[in-house]
Parts: sequence; C-alpha cells; structure tokens
Amino acid sequence: MIDRRKFLQLPLAGIPLMLLGKAVGQKAVVPSTGKSGTPVILSTWVEGVTANNGGWPVLHKGGRALDAVEAAGRASEDEPSCCVGLSAWPDRDGKVTLDSCIMDGNGDCGAVSFLERIKHPVSVARKVMETTPHVLLSGEGAQKFAVANGFPLEDGKLSPDAEKEWKEWLKKSEYKPWADPAFKATPGSVSQFSPMQFTNGLPTHDTMGTVAMDSNGKLAGMVTTSGLAFKMRGRVGDSPIIGAGLFVDNEVGAATSSGVGEEVIRICGTHTVIEQMRMGRTPDQACKEAVTRIVKRDPVKMKEIQVGFLALSKAGEVGAFAISKGFTYVVTSSDFPKGRILEAPSWFKE
Repeated sequence: MIDRRKFLQLPLAGIPLMLLGKAVGQKAVVPSTGKSGTPVILSTWVEGVTANNGGWPVLHKGGRALDAVEAAGRASEDEPSCCVGLSAWPDRDGKVTLDSCIMDGNGDCGAVSFLERIKHPVSVARKVMETTPHVLLSGEGAQKFAVANGFPLEDGKLSPDAEKEWKEWLKKSEYKPWADPAFKATPGSVSQFSPMQFTNGLPTHDTMGTVAMDSNGKLAGMVTTSGLAFKMRGRVGDSPIIGAGLFVDNEVGAATSSGVGEEVIRICGTHTVIEQMRMGRTPDQACKEAVTRIVKRDPVKMKEIQVGFLALSKAGEVGAFAISKGFTYVVTSSDFPKGRILEAPSWFKE
C-alpha cells in the first residue's frame, strides 16, 4: 500500500508512469458498449489509487459494487493519512472525528458522523444501512452502535504527525476553512496533485469518495473523511449526507463530491448531478451544472475554494468537473487495472 504522506511529497515526475499513463488532464474514456455491466470503479484524488486497489479485486471477480466500494473505503481508512481515518489531523480540540456514508442503487443507504475511536466508519455506515431503520447515526450514539456490533474501540490517541501539526496550529489557532484552490502549501511539501486544500501551508480538508458498477450493472458508492482539519468541534460536512456527498440510482448513475462540504450541502450537490443525468445530460455536463450553481451563488468567494464532482452513468460513462484546477480522480477497469489518473476540467482555468 502507498504511504500517503510519502506519496504526496513526490514531485510529479516521481509518480510511476504505470499510474499516470498519458491520461492526466484528459477526459476520461472508459471502454463501454453503451450498456450496463462493464465493471468499473472510480475514486476522487490521486489517492484513489489506494481506494480502487482495494475495491477492484471485488469487481474483477464478479463481486457486488456495494462490497467493492466498502473495500475501497476500508483501504483508504487503513492508509496513514492526515485526512482520512484515525491517523487524520484532529479538530481544534485535538480529537479526530470521522464521517462516512454508503449507498446502493436501490436507495438503501447508511451513514455515520462525528464518530470517534472507530477505525472503519464506512463499515459502520453499512451496518447502519443493513440492520437499522435509520440512515444516519452521529456522535456517541454512533460509537455505541459500532461497539455493540463488534467494532473495536481504539485508544483515541493522535498519531505522532497529527499531534505535531495540531500543537503547531495551536500557536496561532487560526481558523480559516475557506481553502486556497491552488493548493499552496509550503514549497516542496506536496505535488500539484495533492487532494488537500491549504491555509497558511496547512491542509484544511479532504474527502475520499468512490463509486462503482459491477458486472450485473448495479451501482454503489461510499464516502469517508475526517473533514476539515482543526474544524470546530461538532462540525459535519457533506460527506455523510445522502444527496450531498453521495447519491446513487441504478436507473441513472452514481455521483460523489469532494471539497468544501458546506457549499455542496447548499445545492444538494450529488442529487443535483443525478437529476441532471436523469434529464439526459452526460456525467461531465451534469457535474458542470452542479459546479455552476455553486459558483453563481458568489463568484468572488468561490475563487477561494475547491469543490469537485465525479459521476458514473449506468452505461459506464465517466465525468467530472470542479471549481478550480487540480481536482483529480482515478478510473480502474479491465482496460486500466492499475488505475488511470485524470484531472477534471474546471470553471476557473487559473
């Protein structure tokens, strides 16, 4: 598995060609007969390689899309990361809180938010979906549910890197969640394809989203995140909100998002994407429409943030669009078994 921090510190030239191919900056073209049933999995950001590597074996063996996206989420949560899983950077009180959701194309869904000390929130979200009449559990209740269903309660200690960065942040305690879309971190600290937004050289958020289609033409998706770094205690973004961070419909397609979640929530972002596709728009056109609605609300302010949408149609078509340059994603299929990294077109070109 790729060590995420080391991966992010690689210059672009250091990313293996077998991953990049010749696809960066190009429109995704996924081989498709125009019919459902071409297995494919796609995830947000370059780190989607890890997610897809977790989920693709399930699809390749003829497994269910739902199982594939859960496996993708668990792979992301297992990876040492400043933004996903228990190694992530904490809120302003020094606590790591996690959000996740999962959904299949029949409308079955489950989610958890403000979850502490549980390693795999995506699997807890699935358990909510499959064993309760509810969609979303939060905070202490979500944790009690997880423990009652066999998920170990971890010690809750910050990772060494997370503790170091949190203590450094405490020196000024500046809270600026509106992130620089150009990913301007400390020079040389990350590649241009980092998923993280930065404020004063520190990452403020990141989300891993995955959508997939299996050989039976069934769709599913998941989202997992630790949310904004050094966020206000209790803050929850779009990631666990069905219709905001994720929406799936077997009759149409699947969509996920990443970026400043508050803006995605305001337009019910992924539901907007799916409804645009239902009306006949392609995945990239639908994603662009969602971004357009966000930008038009406040064009000046939106130059300071990033939001990206990623969508998969029931016919296997892939599309993406973002507010600003730098939103990447990974497509894995039988033709791209090692994953193909692409960059989404964007509203602002510079």
